[in-house]
Amino acid sequence: MNSLTAWLAAGITVAMLIAYELSLLWFQRRSPGLLARLAHANLREEWFAALSKQQGSEILAVQTLRNSLMSATMTASTAALGLIGTATLLAPTLHSSIAEVDNLSRHFTARLVIELVLMAVLFASLVCSAMAVRYYNHAGFIVSMPVASDERHRWGPTAVAYLRRAGLLYSWGLRHLLMVAPLLVFIVYPLAGPVAAMFVLAALFAFDRFKT
Repeated sequence: MNSLTAWLAAGITVAMLIAYELSLLWFQRRSPGLLARLAHANLREEWFAALSKQQGSEILAVQTLRNSLMSATMTASTAALGLIGTATLLAPTLHSSIAEVDNLSRHFTARLVIELVLMAVLFASLVCSAMAVRYYNHAGFIVSMPVASDERHRWGPTAVAYLRRAGLLYSWGLRHLLMVAPLLVFIVYPLAGPVAAMFVLAALFAFDRFKT
């Protein structure tokens, strides 16, 4: 395949992913109530407030958070395995590029750039998911406190903040994992990368739009 065509396909694929995220930031400013991630963040806050009014709800709260914790853990594990596999496959190419500095242009291809972007996306998914696990873990200690205790009231605002952060980070980790698909498709066949990005973004748009 022509090198220029591969570079063009790579640029379009990455540009589509970036443009979508930027459009979501604009949409968040204009209509925050219609964005699923913000609506779900408000849902978690109201969930904590409702349980804090019910005696004996501590076990239910811990079990619910345990499910969220397991989901974030699975996302982090998947991203970690993908990152390790990508790094293993990419290492020989990077070693060749470093060893042959004079022929760097020959090794610096569109595929290499997409592989590096793939590693960055997987690493971002791993970090976001791991941080979500951290916040869910801390929130679990707070929701397990007796509802009527002074400690529960004192740590209540912290639990709300942690639940909001954990949910948003989990959302970022999962969406980064989904964005791996068009990058992998590009590696298999460059011209299919933009097409795969279009389908993935269409699916993400359906998930990101909040419907009551």
